[in-house]
Amino acid sequence: MWLIDRKYVILHLNNISRTHKQTLYMAETRKIQRALVSVFHKDGLEDILRTLNAQGVELLSTGGTQTFIESLGIPCQKVEDVTTYPSILGGRVKTLHPKVFGGILGRRELESDQQQMKQYDIPAIDLVIVDLYPFEDTVASGASAADIIEKIDIGGISLIRAAAKNFRDVIIVPSKAEYKPLLDLLQKQGAQSEIEDRKWFATRAFGVSSHYDTAIHGWFEK
Repeated sequence: MWLIDRKYVILHLNNISRTHKQTLYMAETRKIQRALVSVFHKDGLEDILRTLNAQGVELLSTGGTQTFIESLGIPCQKVEDVTTYPSILGGRVKTLHPKVFGGILGRRELESDQQQMKQYDIPAIDLVIVDLYPFEDTVASGASAADIIEKIDIGGISLIRAAAKNFRDVIIVPSKAEYKPLLDLLQKQGAQSEIEDRKWFATRAFGVSSHYDTAIHGWFEK
């Protein structure tokens, strides 16, 4: 009798586990309503920006990227208008703020997260487009150690990791290499994505962050 019951329990637990995984990774559609754009390379970005604007997506940005977006005649909100802090320390700190990272990491299905976002007036961010400072190119150019240090991206890599962690709700575009896949997605599906799309971009994102940190580690070792 125990053996039969035991087999039943094991089978039941396996079914629960399988159902949980299916629920976690089911094809959940997420609409893109707000995008944070913070990039070094702006070439190849124009079509994406125009497409997002045409699809009614609000844009949020800083510094040179914001200036570039506005030069295209596309409205763009300043990050500092959301955080109430300007870019400080010579540009070292621009996006590192709870209102930015809360907007990226806030879980849409978790009521407590949504309540806190409302309480602290944190806008949800559904798409993050980042292109990191060119650390390896700067090293290869023979630049000084001081210049190389300044090309170690902090805010950008943090945005990448945060958005990739919350891939259930957020699309992360971690480098210029993913501009075209994003544009293809927008043109095919409009301003929305499925869980499989977001997981694909998140996988690319952790690859980008891993490569970037490996390059920095290698330079320090030398």
